[in-house]
Amino acid sequence: MEFLATELLYRIGADLTVVIHFSFVMFVLLGQILILIGALAGWKWVRNFKFRMIHLVSILFVVLESLVGVTCPLTTFEKWLREQAGEVSYQGDFIAACVHEALFMEAPPWVFTLCYSLFGLFVLITFFLAPPQRAKKQEVAKET
Repeated sequence: MEFLATELLYRIGADLTVVIHFSFVMFVLLGQILILIGALAGWKWVRNFKFRMIHLVSILFVVLESLVGVTCPLTTFEKWLREQAGEVSYQGDFIAACVHEALFMEAPPWVFTLCYSLFGLFVLITFFLAPPQRAKKQEVAKET
């Protein structure tokens, strides 16, 4: 009985890792879309320095991983959790299965490297065309 409970915990951990992975991907993709729309619409929050730095570093991390040929740590962790759960192939819940299918498409590695690199370049170009702005000291003082 304890063995089954442990397997279940590993499976839940693997499914949760997929959801976190998907959330990261959505942050990068939707973040870029919102930055573009916000820059055109004049939304001030899309120029938030911390947000933009986190967004830029996130995609640059993915690009660097891909160029170096390193498997994403979240993918590695999920696979390990699935092995610990005794799963041979992906068998998560419905939502986790959908998320997993959306994340892990079949294509040669160079296709992903090219896509990540082009998207990263797009984010970098946007970083300069619609640059982030640091909060002015007076505005920060008013917020506190």
